Amino acid sequence: MAATAYSTALLGGAGARLPAVAAAAPPSVLILRRGFSPLRLQDAPRLSLVRVKASSDDTSASAASGDELVDDLKAKWEAVENKSTVLTYAGGAIVGLWFSSVVVGAVNSLPLLPKIMELVGLGYTGWFVYRYLLFKESRKQLADDVESLKKSIAGAEEE
Repeated sequence: MAATAYSTALLGGAGARLPAVAAAAPPSVLILRRGFSPLRLQDAPRLSLVRVKASSDDTSASAASGDELVDDLKAKWEAVENKSTVLTYAGGAIVGLWFSSVVVGAVNSLPLLPKIMELVGLGYTGWFVYRYLLFKESRKQLADDVESLKKSIAGAEEE
């Protein structure tokens, strides 16, 4: 009852039973901060509208799928012949991701360049839509190009 009155008072319904709100809310929510101004809404205390309790009846299914995943990963790792090469590629990928993050951060710190890059991206998106998505023939050509790329990457057998 208290949680229902709490939520209906916050949402403005059912007569807004405020005494139930004071009884149900934690004390930290009801204490105003020093220097609180009612004119500044961003300083207002935030009240939670939703309280959720998560529970599960069937934990064996998720545990079994987790065990299967770990077993599958172990089997695939054991099947790898050259583990040092895989670790080198994984390390290189992590370093590449870090380096690209540094470059993007540096470009983003320049005053005008991020807006120019947004315009370049918008222009390229417009060109791509006009070139490949606007007309039926070009959509078919794009689909054929994607399928041939998928076949070349997957190494599909030629019949």
